[in-house]
Amino acid sequence: MVRSSDENNPLMDDSDLHDEPRKVDSKDSSDGERTDDKLQTSEVISVHSIVPEYRLYKRRFLGTFALVVLNVVSGMTWPWFGPISNDMVAEFGVTLDEVNWLGNVMACVYLPVALSVPEIIRRYGIRRCCDLAAACLLISAWVRYAGTVHSLSSRGAYGLLFLGQFFAALAQPVFQVLGPKYSETWFDLKGRTTATMILSIANPVGGALGQLLSPIVGDTRQSILILGIMSTVAAPFVFLISAAPPTPPTYSASKKTPGLLSLLRVMFNKGLPTDPPMSIRERMDFTIIFLVFGILASATNVFGILTGEILQPAGYSSDTAGFMGAVLLLSGIVTAIATAPLFDRVFTSHLAITTKFLVPVLAASWLSLIWAVKPDNTAGLYAICALIGITSVTMLPVSLELACEVTRNADGSSSLLWFACNGFAIIFILGKRALRAGPDASPPLNMRRALIFNGAVVMGISASIFFLRGRQTRKQVDQERQQRQSISLPARGQTTGP
Repeated sequence: MVRSSDENNPLMDDSDLHDEPRKVDSKDSSDGERTDDKLQTSEVISVHSIVPEYRLYKRRFLGTFALVVLNVVSGMTWPWFGPISNDMVAEFGVTLDEVNWLGNVMACVYLPVALSVPEIIRRYGIRRCCDLAAACLLISAWVRYAGTVHSLSSRGAYGLLFLGQFFAALAQPVFQVLGPKYSETWFDLKGRTTATMILSIANPVGGALGQLLSPIVGDTRQSILILGIMSTVAAPFVFLISAAPPTPPTYSASKKTPGLLSLLRVMFNKGLPTDPPMSIRERMDFTIIFLVFGILASATNVFGILTGEILQPAGYSSDTAGFMGAVLLLSGIVTAIATAPLFDRVFTSHLAITTKFLVPVLAASWLSLIWAVKPDNTAGLYAICALIGITSVTMLPVSLELACEVTRNADGSSSLLWFACNGFAIIFILGKRALRAGPDASPPLNMRRALIFNGAVVMGISASIFFLRGRQTRKQVDQERQQRQSISLPARGQTTGP
């Protein structure tokens, strides 16, 4: 058996995804296009006398399960104090703004941490990255609980609660960002998108559970204790995660992790010979994916945060607003579970076409909220929320996988996409709250201008999806390598390990 590694196989150099020519003559557009075609062809067509063997291991499911548990629990922390904010004010003697900052600190810390995750993975591997995050999750649990001691002053208690949230903010982006990298490392072409889907929806599921559980498990101190217990139970699951399989499942999984700096260099046409190359068109494609993913994912997240503020002025109760948020999430989860295997096995080479169909539907749904948020339109709002959930959650794994395809940099592309999601979310929250009508408006404090802003931005950015080509180069190369293996090793095929 020959392993797929550059050091052991000098014949790999001329077709390696990281070593092809990367410059296109900007003076002649037709020459540039021909060069782009040659660049893509050279990635897919190559002949070697030595063919690596690829394998799948059953332990990949244990790691996936562990990452789901850690993603769910870390996702609970962000919205945990939202439903009990008024109780926190009464119990700890803090202001409502200070309670809100227990959630805001996670959004602020998320941005730099998300950008650092690819470098940690590149230097220390998936497992060590998860170890650091699990340790932070565990520390956050009991630092936060230490703030519930009755003998502490309100300032001291709030300081410990804030510090606990800070440590939790160090953990959450790690488990969320590394999803596509883990699926690339452990899964083959028939399971990669499904694995990415499972890992990408685990965090929002945790957020929904956090909003549901925090007010029903007891008073505020008991609620913080329960969150600490769940974090403590979840942290040891990190021992089920392995860094990488002994033999990779695909050619792309055999390559060294490039990291975020590599992707940024290539995006600005300053790539090194060791960086995965990108053509001009692929850089345009990733820019489109970055903007569309960031805007649409942040619109969904912000709607979950501001659902009550949007719907209550129109006459809907807080319970109804919560149910609509639940419908959005649940419809999306069910659809994503049903469709992800189809993208792995049926529509495996049609991710770009899928985005061109789903994104306009999703954008139109957001735009329709401008007129749908009105009294006595419960059925219409439920239908729109379901449609938003179906399209947006389905787009999560599709966008993440498509970004990996055009960049050949799973951890770097995932980091930038989630950075965009949370960065735009902060802008959306501040902008929409600034656009809220005053108490003298009709109805008072309505969010109609915020909905117009949301719809206009979403429609404007989503229009760029029609310029996306989205050639799945990574998949083409993996398929070519597997076909070569099946020809060279017909008797053995693809084996399955423990």
